[in-house]
Amino acid sequence: MRILAAAGLVAFGLVTFDALLGAARAQVDATVDGPRRDATEAVREGAVVIRATTDEAEAAGLLEGFRQLHPGIAVSYAKLNSSKLYEEFLAEAETGRGTADIIWSSAMDLQVKLVNDGMAERHASPEAAGLPPWAVWRAEAYGITAEPVAIAYNRDLLPEERVPRSHADLLRSLTQNPEAWHGKVATYDPERSGVGFLFLTQNLAVTQKTWDMVRALGQAGAKLYTTTTAMLDRVAAGEALLAYDVFGAYALERAKDDPRLGVVLPSDYLLVTSRIAFIPKAARHKAAAGLFLDYMLSREGQARLAARSVTPSRPDARRPDDPVVTAPNPRPIAVGPELLTSLDQIKRSRTLKQWRRAIEGR
Repeated sequence: MRILAAAGLVAFGLVTFDALLGAARAQVDATVDGPRRDATEAVREGAVVIRATTDEAEAAGLLEGFRQLHPGIAVSYAKLNSSKLYEEFLAEAETGRGTADIIWSSAMDLQVKLVNDGMAERHASPEAAGLPPWAVWRAEAYGITAEPVAIAYNRDLLPEERVPRSHADLLRSLTQNPEAWHGKVATYDPERSGVGFLFLTQNLAVTQKTWDMVRALGQAGAKLYTTTTAMLDRVAAGEALLAYDVFGAYALERAKDDPRLGVVLPSDYLLVTSRIAFIPKAARHKAAAGLFLDYMLSREGQARLAARSVTPSRPDARRPDDPVVTAPNPRPIAVGPELLTSLDQIKRSRTLKQWRRAIEGR
């Protein structure tokens, strides 16, 4: 298991988690008390409301660290599916009564669309200097993580010699032995999941053989899901042999405690995705939101994410034992306007129609 060691994702810090937190705490305190941030106003607001696609268990350390630094600010956190988060945010914004304070989603394209549509508050975080260039767009959208898109499999039911080590291996196996896989493969449903659509379009950007993969998945009777957690549950239970295109962070964290789960980072190319955060212009608690976003981007906040097998975007916050550090052929998905191409409604409709035909074997 291996992670990013490529241009643009620079070297990883070789420090322990506890040491990193100690070194970072003074830096975070200085940022909080600096002239740019009205911490007094944030305390007066008294709350920060976060809507995210990240499971609360994965964000628990981050939330705990912020609460320790700012006990006077109540933190409200709710997890939603990426498409539902997008739709509910738009509906909330339309009411004119204000919105949540932080929108944090793994659906990179939908996040960039919201920012491009003028719905994000500009926030020139002092922590942005610690991020790679691909993770920042217009001082409005910030890539918080740098995560591999992986393959998960059941180690008890799938012999090592049958485990695909690349996209090409999986395509070959699905094509040559569809009966062996029938009904035993899980993957995202791009019609119902924003993340699923993002992964589909990003795989297509790498290779048009992605359509062959979709057809092979259809021939194998792949089951479709809207979350990585649901897919990992099926794999662990033996209801699926393999899950294709899952969040590597979730899979690797689960695999620590569940010997039934194995994780592969494809060797031919590795999509590296990011969970983007921004502050809405209509946020009800903007000062508190600014404090929270700065903490998310700080070395301490990023290290707390790293403690849960989430690869942070900051190179100096990554764990030395991060299992993806030597991954070949990483393909980071940059935070920026290039992601808007796939969301053109005509192109989106065309892509989903082609996906439907391919998955149904038509």
